[in-house]
Amino acid sequence: MPSVQVLSDRPGGAFVDAVVPSDFALAVQLHGALERLDDEPSGEAIAALFRRAMASDAASFVLVEQAAGGGGLWADLFASAAASSGLLCCRATIAGQDLEHLVLPLSGGGETLAFVGVGRVSTIGDGLPAYDQPAVRRFVELSALLAGLLLGRRRQQQSEAALAVSSEHSGRQTQLLEQVRDALISIDLDGYIAGWNDAAERLFGYAAAEVVGQHLRILQADANVELFSADAERAARETTLRWKKKSAETFWASVSLALVRKENGAPDAYVGNVCDLSTQLATEEKLRLDARIFERNNEAILVTDVDERIIWSNRAFSHITGYTATEVLGQAPAMLFKQAGESWLRPLICDQIAGGGEWRGELPFKRKNGETFPGATAIGSVRDANGKLRNHFFVFSDLSERKEAEQKIHRLAYYDALTALPNRCLFKSLLEQALSAALRKRSHGALLFVDLNRFKHINESFGHTPADSILEEVARRLSTALREEDIVARLGGDEFAIALPEISRREHAGNVAKKVLAAVAQPFFLEGHEILLSASIGISIFPEDGRDSETLLKNADVAMVRAKKRGTSSHLFYSQEMNRRSFEQLKLEGGLRRAIGRGELHLVYQPQLDLLSGRITGAEALLRRQHPQDGLIPPALFIPVAEETGLINPIGEWVINAACAQIRAWIDQGLPCVHVAVNLSARQFSASLPRKVVGLIARHAIPRAFLELEITESMLMHSADSVVAMMREFGDAGVPMALDDFGTGYSSLSYLKRFPIDNLKIDQSFVRGIPGDKDDSAIARAIISMAKNLGLSVIAEGVETAAQIDFLRDAGCEEMQGYYFSRPLSADAFAELLLRTNGPQLSKSTGS
Repeated sequence: MPSVQVLSDRPGGAFVDAVVPSDFALAVQLHGALERLDDEPSGEAIAALFRRAMASDAASFVLVEQAAGGGGLWADLFASAAASSGLLCCRATIAGQDLEHLVLPLSGGGETLAFVGVGRVSTIGDGLPAYDQPAVRRFVELSALLAGLLLGRRRQQQSEAALAVSSEHSGRQTQLLEQVRDALISIDLDGYIAGWNDAAERLFGYAAAEVVGQHLRILQADANVELFSADAERAARETTLRWKKKSAETFWASVSLALVRKENGAPDAYVGNVCDLSTQLATEEKLRLDARIFERNNEAILVTDVDERIIWSNRAFSHITGYTATEVLGQAPAMLFKQAGESWLRPLICDQIAGGGEWRGELPFKRKNGETFPGATAIGSVRDANGKLRNHFFVFSDLSERKEAEQKIHRLAYYDALTALPNRCLFKSLLEQALSAALRKRSHGALLFVDLNRFKHINESFGHTPADSILEEVARRLSTALREEDIVARLGGDEFAIALPEISRREHAGNVAKKVLAAVAQPFFLEGHEILLSASIGISIFPEDGRDSETLLKNADVAMVRAKKRGTSSHLFYSQEMNRRSFEQLKLEGGLRRAIGRGELHLVYQPQLDLLSGRITGAEALLRRQHPQDGLIPPALFIPVAEETGLINPIGEWVINAACAQIRAWIDQGLPCVHVAVNLSARQFSASLPRKVVGLIARHAIPRAFLELEITESMLMHSADSVVAMMREFGDAGVPMALDDFGTGYSSLSYLKRFPIDNLKIDQSFVRGIPGDKDDSAIARAIISMAKNLGLSVIAEGVETAAQIDFLRDAGCEEMQGYYFSRPLSADAFAELLLRTNGPQLSKSTGS
């Protein structure tokens, strides 16, 4: 509105040659006055502006909250205006002057914000009003402008107040949000970008110049989503969709479109506020994931407040304890512990978590049904951004099954499953502890190594399961026979060990051994049968025989082996001599394993003589070992070792092969044909032995009758059926069999009848006493007579005198062998003797 000069010559007129400010200048001044309104609560600056703008003599402005407490003419006028809810024109006398007033309540947002009024001296006699129609319109327009500014100010104040309240309640989150700057995009009504801020540039990666003039679709990952419509009023106001950055990366963001209007109210453009939701969505997804994990976790989780009251628990908690979430809500965790009133925040735990740390350990818990269980527990605290304690968390799992498994594993690892006695591992550990204590006290101890004799036969006769009950009873008897402080263990199989931690005299260990032997000797009853057992015990003394468990066990074992060789139910104390012998035996075994490959084995042959013709009928092949350093080793030393270690099998096969090869060599040399006898060991007996022997005979192309196999009488006592089958297979193949050492065993006639035997050898123990010993002579005559009646040939071994030869010849014995005729000879020496004795012609007695 252009400035208007108002000329007034009215009495009391306040304006002469006054210049009324334009609307723009007045709006700027009103805005400034409003900003100072808090400092000038009287509103005088605004009233002054209205006096000038309306060329008035008086003016007043007051906020609605101030009008209620005022008084005077203006207060009455404002009250009247409020009652009329519109423009009030009236006359009033002030200080003797008649004034015409315009008063208007200022409203906005559905409420009255303030009151404004002006007054001008009126001369009634002129017949003209103080304010004409244009002046009234100007007053209304200025009042509307002021009302709009007041409304904006009010909303700003409300926003600031709301922000202050939000800031107070949001705390640190609000402070962080204040740092966020959303992306703003200016868009025309057709959806083309008119401009954007730095935040939008950082968010999308485009500079403003790259996108201004482009349609908003270049930023949308889903181009088919339409944000705009022909009707600007219906354009999407707020939505969430996927956006696309310059790098082609997509992300979720919310967009709010605000419609900007022109002065005439027509739609002009949009302002889009784009808020990246990637972090928010990721956080929400993480929270959902965490919630699912916590809820489905196999570990129980509790959360309490600072007063130690439960505010949350997961599903696993209910499964483990039996309490529902509702039952424990608001309760103290102490209800879950084995001891009533026990606090889960003990001083030790409190100290651990005071600095934001975490306590881990094991605590005893109690289920709803009263059952207790151990729990692996983790306890910690949660603090807010200011370090103030907010919550405690409590995570635990039921260790019952693990504890049971650990106990089972411990039992399996350290106890014998059959007898429940300590096993070798635990026994050695307990023994080491006992030895350490004895060493400190300078006392003595003993170790007894107990081995049950011939227990293998019980296993074979009754089976392992019934025989196990015997072992259980042995374990019970041993435990009963010992002191409480003594230690008994099962080492394995039929071997037991006993530790006597403290003994005052060496003889005390022997007394315990006798007590153990007596306990084992008591009858056992199994499946209606009475079974008698015996044991052999070796004893080592601490510290004389060793200062550690391994040495004591080894030495006691050596003594036990010696005791077993002495006979049943015996015990022996360890001595250094035993160890030396054991070492020699080990050395002998090691050398024996290499003897075949080194060519240390060879055969010698002791002739067998026909007592009537004086001709050599055969020879017994005897094994010898020639050690490169130790010289000739007697068979009595290495044969038992070979039997014990199983080396007798390859050695026995070598002997048979060597004997066949020598027979072939003698045949090729044109020597008289004689048979060669080879001794078999019980360890060689197997179903494949006949095939092996026949195969070796065939390899060397010799008559089968030239190889005779000797077995001892004791071998017939075990596995009789299998031995009979094997011997018959040899008989069917034409390989002769001889029974060696007859008379030293049971000498059962039924065995002689059952077994396919060709020759019978009288043991030298009976030959040695003839003819002077009547008993030996009678036994020898009986054996010879019995053999003849059974159709068997008889040969006496160990013949050393002419008188023995005469007795045997008179008794009807056909053959002999012994030192009287010849010692065992090498192959060449035997061949020379054979030529001298028999001549070059083949003997009919060879069976060829």
